[in-house]
Amino acid sequence: MDDIWMRILDNMSDRVSGPLKFRLLLQPLMAAIFAIKAGLLDARTGKPPYFWALATSPEHRVDMLKDGWKSVGKVFILAVVLDVVYQIIVLRFVYPGEVILVAFTLAILPYLLLRGLVTRIARKH
Repeated sequence: MDDIWMRILDNMSDRVSGPLKFRLLLQPLMAAIFAIKAGLLDARTGKPPYFWALATSPEHRVDMLKDGWKSVGKVFILAVVLDVVYQIIVLRFVYPGEVILVAFTLAILPYLLLRGLVTRIARKH
């Protein structure tokens, strides 16, 4: 089991300097753009901050997840595709767990963190 975690850490650190490294900036940037746009809309319509509402409002969770996926789903799919391409080029093998981890980190995580933050900031102004 330790070998798997070491491989994952090594492979993750190799992505920083390997081919297609531009995506490490581009994909979070795209997720941030979608999060800002959605967060501003949430503030205008009086919706609660996104991540907080996901955690505390189970009755609206499905609709909120659909809305979030509609915003960031394309960035996530692009992150998956680019990481598969990267792994084929560099590793000559595809590790699906790493693909999901990288795509989540580059697309979903920035979106989740920023959308609610933008909503809170926009409401204060």
